[in-house]
Amino acid sequence: MSADENLKNLNIKLPKANDPVGSYAATRISGNLLYISGQISIDKNGNLIKGKLGKDYNTEEGYEAAKRCALSIISQAKKACGDDLSKIKSCLKLTGYVNSTDDFTEQPKVINGASDLIKSIFDEAGSHARAAVSTNSLPLGVAVEVDAIFDLN
Repeated sequence: MSADENLKNLNIKLPKANDPVGSYAATRISGNLLYISGQISIDKNGNLIKGKLGKDYNTEEGYEAAKRCALSIISQAKKACGDDLSKIKSCLKLTGYVNSTDDFTEQPKVINGASDLIKSIFDEAGSHARAAVSTNSLPLGVAVEVDAIFDLN
């Protein structure tokens, strides 16, 4: 199935692809590579998901925040591809950043939220390399941020 069909079958509505709030581009294409800047955790109502994993949120809540990042990644990809997700050949890599306490060690389980969503939308083309990194702070105090690299047709 296509990515658009998977979105429809999973009843997923993509959020608006927001413009950057700083001195950077939301996306860049170089050759066949699409780079997507870090997408922060924003809930379905447009509110920032702020706080620390291990203090304000548990692993499952972090997983959901990472899914929200992945939805924004897909929105940015769709916008960069002229509203045509079929231009995406595969997801090559995700890097996830988790705002967490010193003793929180489940960053990979949190970032699975983004990985699982990307794989459910792009099927096998959604399999990717990945890093899940702990950090003591993220922009605007958000809980999770994820960036991506896609291969284009």
